[in-house]
Amino acid sequence: MAHKFIRVDKKFPLRRIPTGEELLNDPAFNKGTAFTCEERDALGLRGLLPPQVCDIKQQVSRVMENYRRKPDELEKFVFLASLRDRNETLFYRVVMDNIVELMPIIYTPVVGQACQQYGLIFRRPRGMFLTIKDKGHMADILRNWRTTETRVIVVTDGERILGLGDLGANGMGIPIGKLALYTACAGVDPQLCLPITIDVGTNNEMLLDDPHYIGIRERRLRGPEYDEIIEEFVQAVQEVFPTCLIQFEDFANLNAFRLLNKYRDRVCTFNDDIQGTAGVTLAGIYSAMRITGGKLKDQKILFLGGGAAGVGISDLIVSAMKVEGLSEEDAKRRCWLVDSKGLVVKSREGLQDHKLAYAHDHEFLPDLLSAIKGLKPTILCGVSGQPGTFTEDIVKAMGEINERPLIFALSNPTSKAECMAKQAYQWTDGRAIYASGSPFDPLEYKGKRYVPGQGNNAYVFPGVGLGIVACGAKHVTNKMFFAAAKALAHQVSEDDLATGCIYPPLTKIRDVSGDIAKAVAEEAYDSGLATVPRPDDLLEYIMDQMYQPEYPHYV
Repeated sequence: MAHKFIRVDKKFPLRRIPTGEELLNDPAFNKGTAFTCEERDALGLRGLLPPQVCDIKQQVSRVMENYRRKPDELEKFVFLASLRDRNETLFYRVVMDNIVELMPIIYTPVVGQACQQYGLIFRRPRGMFLTIKDKGHMADILRNWRTTETRVIVVTDGERILGLGDLGANGMGIPIGKLALYTACAGVDPQLCLPITIDVGTNNEMLLDDPHYIGIRERRLRGPEYDEIIEEFVQAVQEVFPTCLIQFEDFANLNAFRLLNKYRDRVCTFNDDIQGTAGVTLAGIYSAMRITGGKLKDQKILFLGGGAAGVGISDLIVSAMKVEGLSEEDAKRRCWLVDSKGLVVKSREGLQDHKLAYAHDHEFLPDLLSAIKGLKPTILCGVSGQPGTFTEDIVKAMGEINERPLIFALSNPTSKAECMAKQAYQWTDGRAIYASGSPFDPLEYKGKRYVPGQGNNAYVFPGVGLGIVACGAKHVTNKMFFAAAKALAHQVSEDDLATGCIYPPLTKIRDVSGDIAKAVAEEAYDSGLATVPRPDDLLEYIMDQMYQPEYPHYV
């Protein structure tokens, strides 16, 4: 049946939508049983749906009842993915109305399990796969996408998926999940979002031998040929989607820093593992200072993990400490790294380039416990992907040095956390200020209620992306993430802090993202990087841009 031009809403007064059975198979337009009798007549749907008309609230209730009957978390993930594939509006209404319950399913920790089994649970394609076989044709392939209005791309090469390692093309679950949060948490219209996996092979032997693996069965491309693939991709995006933000996601350390430094001043891009993680961690530290009464410039931070996250957080903290009056050299001396070989110091040979800025003059200390005793940090931050590495001795050592030790166990998914929330509180007699990358339930210890903060990038990157899209920023700077961190910390209430929680509740995430977007856009305007004329009321303008999962009236 032919398409019709139908009046949809004030922003898009005329949209070309399909009719009949084709309409019911288009997740962007499908309303399912919510189509009214008038719409069914006008759009050729009479007889294709059961006669009962249900509003979106009734549909949400039905979805959640079915969801809660699923036997395990992976089945719940598949159920929600299938809902998104048939009715995008309803999917986002369900997620937004139940964000605390559903975010761990559509994102971390369950998305990690979904990626590990992606070949088995694959149903319908979402996003785009570019491969080493597509060299020389990437721009043409990007034109196969349904629209040229794409404004946000999340791209991975699948080499370092969460703390799970090289998952190759199975890593596509991460860009899909990230972009779901762009919409659910910050209201970036899903029609503007595009998840992409660049498949350059995998070194994961299990995947290479897996008959259900969906990617190229070759070992990973390295060196100049790899760089040529990434370069062609970036250029193709500029050609096909010239106003698009590119978010690099879950690239291995050997490429993450290099690619960020190569492209950050050429195109509109950021790396969430480096900069997003930095923003959410800095925000947590700012909030914690309201409990301890200290200042950022007086903190000493010890990181377990010398990769993208640890160095990225250190870089942003150094920028923030400089604002408080420290020199760059003194600020860097406040950040220390412990990697798999021990404390990162100048005397060590063979250090990777990205660690050199935090290789200080100090005696070598072979492990985390000796580093804690030798350096006496006020903050311990785990970004190692190594579960259980914050042992009882280590947490107790932090508690002996500090009245209120800050313990950030940020590795994802939950199975990779450096320590559990309950352990941090028990081992410090309830004095720890704890945050993790994946969620932990509130708990009681000695009659007091504790709410572990979730130091998850979902608090930062959606709002940053919304602000960039709203103002048309040409580049993404560290100052924008500094502004985002301050805006996020500002949203933490005294009631939150009373329970030891250093992040606002997820139920406030849309308002939090709006404030972050405003702060990011203000920085873009002040820096001359915005291309959209500055509105009189920036926050009102941004909130008006936010997608709302409501059904349009087609007739």
